[in-house]
Amino acid sequence: MLCTKCGSENVIIHRKYSGQHLCKECFIKTLQRKVLKDIKKYKLIKKDDRVLVALSGGKDSTTVLDILSILSERNIIELEAITVNEGIGDYREKGIEYASKTCRELGIPQHIFSFKKHFKITIDEIMALNPSRKACTYCGVLRRWILNKEAKKLGADKIATGHNLDDEVQAIVMNYLEGNIENLTRIGPATYSQKFVTKIKPLREIPEEEVTAYVMAKGLNVHLEECPYRKTSFRKKIGTILTGLRKDHPTILYSTLRGHEKIRKALEKELKEESILRECVRCGQPSTRDLCRACTLLGEIGRLQDEIHSHNR
Repeated sequence: MLCTKCGSENVIIHRKYSGQHLCKECFIKTLQRKVLKDIKKYKLIKKDDRVLVALSGGKDSTTVLDILSILSERNIIELEAITVNEGIGDYREKGIEYASKTCRELGIPQHIFSFKKHFKITIDEIMALNPSRKACTYCGVLRRWILNKEAKKLGADKIATGHNLDDEVQAIVMNYLEGNIENLTRIGPATYSQKFVTKIKPLREIPEEEVTAYVMAKGLNVHLEECPYRKTSFRKKIGTILTGLRKDHPTILYSTLRGHEKIRKALEKELKEESILRECVRCGQPSTRDLCRACTLLGEIGRLQDEIHSHNR
């Protein structure tokens, strides 16, 4: 097969959904152009924005940082990285090493925060207390809490995450199956709110396999190990189902995404999140209830710790 773009014989990827065969150079250029085009199309970034990339050291967030560095080099945005250490054995420590190395190579400032410092407990310690609940429940909520709080302090205009096409469609299917209508309205290219720092997803229309191919083609240093807690997650199960469906239906992720966009516009007319957001009475962060989700979970953890202490006396 020859490269669809330049005719080269050194093809490294076949896009089944479009029929394209691309060599290394053309693949890198087309993926970068696609991401930058989507940023412009969805108005994710404007000139002089201060953008923080939620950098874990994995393939997705590293790709976001690498591509956004193009805009930084052109003096269009101010780019920095924010990394959260959830306290997951040596898994997160390795990720942070990769993330820090990438930041040094690109000359991008990095800010590192931890669950231990903010909450006095790590994910590993939480799971030891309550192994019956999925780690992702705690991890996602508490990580987002830190990202929003610290991004505000750093004066960020946007937080860029590494959500790719597979991640986005998995989230759509998960929330639909769980009947979580409010969450379905929040899934999109960007999450805008006067009370939260705007989150953007530059890789939202890039398949996961292409993100992997990109880091390999560019020789980026990334942490490819999977989180040990993700193996039994609901998201992992949904991802396995979607991967199987793609074998016979290559465009199914894009069609699901487009279908959700149409549904979301209708749902947004019925649900106005901004009008019901208020400050959490405990931490002051935005919440739809008196206590935000993070403080509710931390209260649950505190009660478990008290029970264990009482039992050990």
